[in-house]
This record gives sequence, C-alpha cells and structure tokens, in this order.
Amino acid sequence: MGISSLGVGSSILTQDVLDQLREADEAGQVTPITLSIANEGDKKDAMDIIDANMKNLIDSISEVKSQSLYDERETEVSGTAVEVSADANTDIQDFTLSVTVLATKQIEESGAFSSEDDLIATAAGVMNLNIDGQDFEIPYDETTTLKALKASINEIADDKIDATIVQINSGEFRLFISSVDTGTTQDITMTDTSGFLSDDGGTSSGGTKLTTDMTAIQAGVDAEFTFNGQDIVRTSNNVDDLITGLDISLKEVGTSVVSVSQNRDNIIEKIDSFIEKYNSAISELDKMTKSSVGSGRGIFSGESIIKNMKNTISDMFAFVGEGVGTMNDYGFDIDKDGVMTVDKVALNEAMDNDSNNVEAFFSGGTFTNSDETTTEVSGVFTEMSVIIEEYTNYNATLDQFSTSIDEKITTLEDRKTTAIERLDSKYEILKKQFAAYDAMISKFNTASSMFVQMANAQIAAQNS
Repeated sequence: MGISSLGVGSSILTQDVLDQLREADEAGQVTPITLSIANEGDKKDAMDIIDANMKNLIDSISEVKSQSLYDERETEVSGTAVEVSADANTDIQDFTLSVTVLATKQIEESGAFSSEDDLIATAAGVMNLNIDGQDFEIPYDETTTLKALKASINEIADDKIDATIVQINSGEFRLFISSVDTGTTQDITMTDTSGFLSDDGGTSSGGTKLTTDMTAIQAGVDAEFTFNGQDIVRTSNNVDDLITGLDISLKEVGTSVVSVSQNRDNIIEKIDSFIEKYNSAISELDKMTKSSVGSGRGIFSGESIIKNMKNTISDMFAFVGEGVGTMNDYGFDIDKDGVMTVDKVALNEAMDNDSNNVEAFFSGGTFTNSDETTTEVSGVFTEMSVIIEEYTNYNATLDQFSTSIDEKITTLEDRKTTAIERLDSKYEILKKQFAAYDAMISKFNTASSMFVQMANAQIAAQNS
C-alpha cells in the first residue's frame, strides 16, 4: 500500500513515482512469467481436447475390433408363416419353412353350474388332475365353491394348467381348463379319488360335472411343417432345436423363405464412427502442430511429442495388415489432406466374397490366403489400438507430457510469487526512504522560505 502523505512536503517523491517504477520492474520481472503461465495453461487446455479426441478414437477402435460385432446376425423373412431370430455366430444360410399344422393346447370344459359360488362337494376329499402324465392332487371340502376350486387348480398346477370360469349364459357357468403347453401329449383328465364331488350344490355326492362330464373343446395337436421340404413335427409352435442358434416361431399356415445374414448395418455404423473419430483426432492434431505463421501457428508446433504422435497415427494406416492385405483392399482411403473415407460398395463386396476373412483382417483370427494357406492375424484394428495406446495408456506418453505441463505451471507460479514478494520488499523499503527524503526536503524548503522572507524584509526596510 502507498503512504498517503508521500510527496506532500516536496511534491517530488510521490506515490505516483513509486507506482511507475513498480510497473517498470513488473514488466521486466513478473509479466514474462505471467505470459509463460498463460501459455502453459493454453497447452493444458489443448491437452484436454487431445485427450478427449484420443479417448473417442480408442473407444471407436474397441468397438470395431470386437469379434462379437462380426458375429451378430440378422434375419429376413418373407411372408407371415413364421418369425425367426438368430443368435450371434449362427451359420449364415437361406432356407424355406412351410407350416401345415399349428400346435394347439388341450382345452377342457366342465358341465354347467348355476353360479361360480356353487358348492362342488359334500365332504372333504381329493380330486386328481392329470396332464402330460403328471398328477396333481386338488383338495376340496364341503365349503369349496367352483370359484375356490379354480383358484386351487391355478395355485397347485400353475406350471401346467390355466383354469378360468366363463359365464356362458345367465345362470350357466363352466370351468375351463387349458394346458399351458401345446401338443398331443397335453391330455387332461380329472378323477374324483374320494367320491364327494357334487353336481347339485353340495346336496348329494357322486357328481361328474368336473370329471367324466368334462368335454374336450380343443385337442392338443403337434405342429407340422417342412424345412426345405423335409417333414418336421414339434409339440410347440416355438422351435429352438431345429438349427443351432435359431429361434423359430410358427405363426400361421403358409410358406416363408428365411435368410440369415451378418448384421452389416451395425458393422458399417461402427466403421463410420471410427472414421469420424479418426478424422476429428487428426484434424485437431493438425491444427495444434501447424508451423505456418500465416495460417495460425499451432500451440504444439514446437513439441516433438505431439508432432510424433500425429505422424505415427497418420502413418499407421499404411503399415497395418500383417502381410495379408491392406486397408485399401477393403475400400479405405486417406486423401492428401489426411481425411479418411471408406468405399462402402467395395467393403460390402469384400464381405460378400468372404466375410470370414474380413472378420479376421479387422478383428483377428485365421485369415485364408489366396493359395489356401492360412495366417493367424491379430487384426488391423487391434494393431491400431496397440500403436495409439502407447501414447494414451495410463502413465504413457501423453500422461507424462501432461504431468510435465502441470509441473512447469507450478514452477512458474512459484517463480512469480517469489518475484512479487521480492518487489514488495523492495518497494516497501523505497516507500520508507522516499518518506524520509521528503521530510528532509520539506525542512529545507521551510528554512529556505524563512531566509527568503527575511531577505525580502531587509530589502524592503532599506528601500523605505
């Protein structure tokens, strides 16, 4: 802080003079450090951009090098007879399915009851429900209603049976029992093992409405269809054991042609993402390492680490492939400005000709050469990943470079603090010196003024 009275006595050694001297010292000793800190801060911000771009690039490479990407399958089905889904890595193929009979459930209908609250037994007992060779014991007693019996059946045999009560007409209620599964094995029988079932609301025993009077209104039948003309029979309309990896749902009588193919759309989408992230990373590195002053000098134009990384990433396109091919063979290209593109027609043709080789070339595996020999390759995207991760992995080149920037900023800030403290000390001393000099000058000025007054008085006296 300045001394408020500094210069009052002399009007020469003022605070303004000290401030001007301080500004001159700061311009020579502090400002260069401040500018260096700002420059290193700009580098730190630029490194954040590079890190983000390189992470995006590595992530996109990880997706496109994943073997599961090339194992994904899609199905195309003509007609509405069937629906088909395919698991990963299912054989690529075309086939025809012709459905002649759909599998059905067994459905049984009881005799008529006047109400769902009718009592169905005269005493405690058990009825046996058999379906698909499996027995279920359904207990009852003199308080059991038709509605309560339905609930017991659903609770005890819920994995095999669906029971419901339907009001057919006023005063006519029937119990419907349906098999959960389909097919000819789903026969349903109900037997009164105790003999206490009642047809007249619990008045007399020996009822048959829930046993021999049960009527099959739909028989359980097997599904019948052909696979490429071969007759097939299954108990269910959901078929998952015909071809490994395929789930087939029979929907209606008729014929459908099924095509199982590689999921090309997803592959192309991931490749497009890789190209986008590659071009974005190269564009940023280009701007940051540009040396031309006329078009804007890049912040890392003098940093060999960043320039080497940019050159390595640009050059890797020409070197990956492990001797079995190049990226150009699959439609990839990089123009004179470093922009990557892919000819999707050429890429699709390559996948049409040999999808296994494309998968091996991109993500690794066994590559079949033109002479029928084979080569085990790691895949071009795995090669790229290894090259880039030498810079991007934890504590690798970029991490160390970022750390060096942080350390330099810390050092510069310490130097700035020291320089400011040194100037503070210097100008605190100068303020005290200026104050002392000012007091002395003030005294001299006072004494001089007295002498002048005395002289003037003497002269005036002589002239009078």
